[in-house]
Amino acid sequence: MSGTSENSGKPLKPHFVCALTGAEIPRAGAVSLATVLPSLVERIRRDHPDIREDAFVSRKELDRYRTLYVSELLRAESGDLSEIEAQVAKSLATHDTLAANVEDEFGAKRTLGERLSDALADFGGSWSFLIVFAAFLGGWMLINSYHGQASFDPYPYILLNLILSTIAAVQAPIIMMSQKRQETKDRLRSLNDYRVNLKAELEIRHLHEKIDHLINKQWQRLAEIQELQLEKMMERRK
Repeated sequence: MSGTSENSGKPLKPHFVCALTGAEIPRAGAVSLATVLPSLVERIRRDHPDIREDAFVSRKELDRYRTLYVSELLRAESGDLSEIEAQVAKSLATHDTLAANVEDEFGAKRTLGERLSDALADFGGSWSFLIVFAAFLGGWMLINSYHGQASFDPYPYILLNLILSTIAAVQAPIIMMSQKRQETKDRLRSLNDYRVNLKAELEIRHLHEKIDHLINKQWQRLAEIQELQLEKMMERRK
């Protein structure tokens, strides 16, 4: 596994042979199957039934089998593997982060018209708009009532009704456009939450399985140590 170079006398870096591909891999890129989850080892044995328990595999191959294992697990539970679940399975193997700031990503893609419609919709649904609009209506009716028939819009305020109808006709589609973009933002946020929650659930499941595996290994080692101690005690009595 390691040695020294005959020409330079420098020690060679430790290397291993991947039991799956047969290629040489450095120590930093090698993983022992004894430390891998039993369920993942079973998935590897389906393709390589003769692999030894103490064999070493490359991290690249292990990540590939981890992706296959998670994909098959999700497909078995849901019947089909969606694009989001495929992304989650890949992120588990590559240890990528799935959490994203939807607000920043969605806001950066808005056009000038979309920003303007959102601002108008926000103002139209605020107390400021109600107060300003009430003051405008009150002032309009007060001025025209004071001047009577000589005013520019006498009672029953036909011009005011036309203005109100125009504002309502323009404001309604603006609010609908803003609500549509809000629905798109909510859908992106829910998809992001689903990816994060699904990955967290799978990570917790694998963590529980790994802890159980380590506990079983620890009990086996303790049993072996206890057996050796009993054998020494029996030898001393003889």
